[in-house]
Amino acid sequence: MANTTCNWLCTGDDIFPAMLAAIDAAKTSVCLEIYTFTPSPLGDRFREALVRCRQRGVQVRVLIDALGSLRLSSNYWDQLHDVGGEMRLFNPIALNRMSIRNHRKLLVCDEQLAFVGGFNIAPEYEGDGVNCGWCDLGLKIDGPLVKQLAASFDEMFARAEFRHKRFMRLRLFNAKKSLAGPTEQILLSGPGRGQSPVKRALRKDLARARDVKIIVAYFLPTWRLRRELTRVVRRGGRVQLILAGKSDVLLSQLAARSLYRRLLKAGVEIYEYEPQILHAKLTIMDDVVQIGSANLDQRSLNINYELMIRFQNREIAQQAREVFANSLKHCRQIKLAEWRQSRSLWQRIEQRLAYFVLVRMDPWISRLQWRAMPD
Repeated sequence: MANTTCNWLCTGDDIFPAMLAAIDAAKTSVCLEIYTFTPSPLGDRFREALVRCRQRGVQVRVLIDALGSLRLSSNYWDQLHDVGGEMRLFNPIALNRMSIRNHRKLLVCDEQLAFVGGFNIAPEYEGDGVNCGWCDLGLKIDGPLVKQLAASFDEMFARAEFRHKRFMRLRLFNAKKSLAGPTEQILLSGPGRGQSPVKRALRKDLARARDVKIIVAYFLPTWRLRRELTRVVRRGGRVQLILAGKSDVLLSQLAARSLYRRLLKAGVEIYEYEPQILHAKLTIMDDVVQIGSANLDQRSLNINYELMIRFQNREIAQQAREVFANSLKHCRQIKLAEWRQSRSLWQRIEQRLAYFVLVRMDPWISRLQWRAMPD
């Protein structure tokens, strides 16, 4: 994996032109996997690029989550189908299994070039993340790791209808695993039995870290992960969190804020990103970096299908720290004394209720739906 190269794409203005250029340059195959694809001028540009790609004889496959892209009309992809391209909706809408979603974001071209991160294909992501557009992060990857990403797409594409649990028992369809070597890993997670590789890697890396920096849109880590964060501080290390000052999911923001007091009291530094809605997912633990689609919340860690890349690389970690430092310039630090005084009784109740809904009710409903699926 030593030949893998990475380029950080920190805004929609950076990543979308790069993705479209990669599609236009593809010669053999294009695989696009997205949670939210919104019908819009941006979405239309991607659809047109994929159609042109297929007209050149390139294999084109698109996988879109049915719930995340609910606004797409049934005939939106007719142009792609007409030229021989394939599009599948992951887990078509059904009340008895609606809770389990494919939250991954991935573009692979020719099994040589890949894009991962938090960006969906929607107009709200266009911009610089400061003056306009949501704040997110992406990574362009070139090298041997890309073949493993292409293989993970193949598995999800084959699983698109999501009707039977028996597929999860087959080795080919194992959604909870890590791929590649000790310094570069693809961490795949999903519903069902067994611990999430994303969660397992986080706990292992946090257990020995001394400098932890996290940017995340939705923050509701498990009790064990919160304990590991506070232990970093207790042994003389530093933990800095950049969380959402503005969020597209108010319930998630309220639930995250219910944890602030205990974390601040333990010495964890909390900052809120203020200019735009925060949607990024980045974790830095000394020289270890994780980037991809997973948030630090119950849904990403235990329910959704997610894809993260873990790098144990000093150079990449330094680049990630620069990304963190640039984001920190646009944040307001939350201080313990001010936080205690700023919250009313009603706000505390709201935050605890939101925590209960997302930590207790949502996972419970998802487990029920998973167990009810036919074998």
